[in-house]
Amino acid sequence: MTTMNLKDFMAAYVPLPLCVINSKGKVVCAGENMNQVFLYDGIVDADIFALTGIRASQLYDAADTGNNPALQRNGKIFRMICHRVNDQEDSNLAIMFSDVTSLENLKDKYNDEKICIAKIKIDNYDELIANTSVEYRTSVPSEIDKTVRRWADRIAASVNRMGDDSYLAAFEQKFLPTVISAKFDILDEIRAIETATDFPVSLSIGVGAGGENPIKTEEYADAALDLALGRGGDQAVLKRNSKIEYFGGKLQTVEKRNKGKSRIVGHALKQLIDQSQKIFIMGHANPDMDCFGASLGIYRICTLCGIEPYIVIDNYKEPLQAIFKQAKESDNYRFISSERAQAMAEKESLVMVMDTHRPSMVQCPELLEICDRKVIIDHHRRVEDFIENPVLAYMETYASSTSELVAEILQYVADKKVLTKLEAEALLAGITVDTNGFTVKTGVRTFEAAAWLRRQGADPAEVSRFFQEGEESFMIKAHALAEAQSHENGIMTSICSRKHPDEQVICAQVADQLLTVKGTRASFVAGINGEGKTVISARSLGEVNVQMIMEKFNGGGHLTTAAAQVLISPEEAINEIMKIMEEK
Repeated sequence: MTTMNLKDFMAAYVPLPLCVINSKGKVVCAGENMNQVFLYDGIVDADIFALTGIRASQLYDAADTGNNPALQRNGKIFRMICHRVNDQEDSNLAIMFSDVTSLENLKDKYNDEKICIAKIKIDNYDELIANTSVEYRTSVPSEIDKTVRRWADRIAASVNRMGDDSYLAAFEQKFLPTVISAKFDILDEIRAIETATDFPVSLSIGVGAGGENPIKTEEYADAALDLALGRGGDQAVLKRNSKIEYFGGKLQTVEKRNKGKSRIVGHALKQLIDQSQKIFIMGHANPDMDCFGASLGIYRICTLCGIEPYIVIDNYKEPLQAIFKQAKESDNYRFISSERAQAMAEKESLVMVMDTHRPSMVQCPELLEICDRKVIIDHHRRVEDFIENPVLAYMETYASSTSELVAEILQYVADKKVLTKLEAEALLAGITVDTNGFTVKTGVRTFEAAAWLRRQGADPAEVSRFFQEGEESFMIKAHALAEAQSHENGIMTSICSRKHPDEQVICAQVADQLLTVKGTRASFVAGINGEGKTVISARSLGEVNVQMIMEKFNGGGHLTTAAAQVLISPEEAINEIMKIMEEK
């Protein structure tokens, strides 16, 4: 069939816009209805990429796969249906433009009108009301209610108060981009409410969107709210199918003054221990002082209940060397490897995870698969990657450390002296490390836990001995401090150019030191660990939320203390961080 005959055929028998291109992407002929797509004539010999913005190779792929691309032209949406003219590799390609404007508009309308569900909870409501003066006690809840309802009005949401401290809102999905672009500004509006207390009002918001039905969407909202609460509140979490987005999180987590939960957790823990034949205690891989101290504290709780547990530990770094050696030589603890733990574990065994809640980070992930009963004690902000179905999860982001949480639980196990000197010092060392010597993330309960440990026999001088470091580590730190750079807005960065197995610890210590420089608001230090990965440590005095910055690198932590591991070089990591800081 000649080109002219083909054009006549298209005009006579094909009512839709249609053209034919060759393998080089040139239009060889076009039907008369092509003016429905393009407002100008004479597209023959034109390049299809210049006309549509879609390369010829993509169109040939569409003919093979059936994934036909869409094109917006002349105020309409066309689906480009591609077919090869013959079976030859360099054959011409026939492209038919099907007007799907009405269908796409209907699809958009359907998506716009889908329901999003928001679950809103006032953080620490009971403490807020209890610490609010009489003149504010009625005005504060009223102002919170008005603020929530004003926000709901802006997105045409129906909102219902579900209790003193919670709301349920439903709104159409078309308003979701508006809410996202405003970065859930209701968080800032709530925080600005005058309370006359020593901490501001804050909200935790969980939004579910994109569920196949309202039940699924509400499940997304529940999961999102759990994440927001588990991360310390004052933030919104949006869950759309498997995608999670975080907003807010500007406040330091408010310390809870009531220790009732510690007593309840201690009672529940004793019941679980009494019901167990075998107990395994483990923390994250390459445990730090906080993880190890908490493990020894939980070990003591088990022995007080008449059960000798096992502590699962494979490797440890230099900072843990002195205390681990002392613990092992005492013969008071049963340390085993991950391999032996897997061989010994049974379905009914109890696994107690310290200082992490991510299955990918524990010392022995296989143990979580073998054992059905799991306990989590952690102080980190919760992430989506969470150990499934724990029988008990005690996660308090206000706490300075996991050692602080364990020390409080121990106080409800027995009133008398229950710890050995080593255990008390290990727990105190854990608190000391995670608070950088009681300077960051330290509340009243932190000092109360430290005072109790001192009464249990902890010697601060002995604790200091645990922190002595080798000459090599000291020299690497000194070099990194000497090479540190100061940037605008009070940011300091440095790169540990010398590799070391304990690079994460060294970077953390350098970041802590940089924060002591006058005018510094935040510090970021990167280096390469023994596995060849780039480790980043981030610190701040509270003005900069380093936890949210590290989450962009799939890391995490707290508002003032965070870290991450990446596959790019330390120099690239620092450059990326500075770009993020410039955008703020």
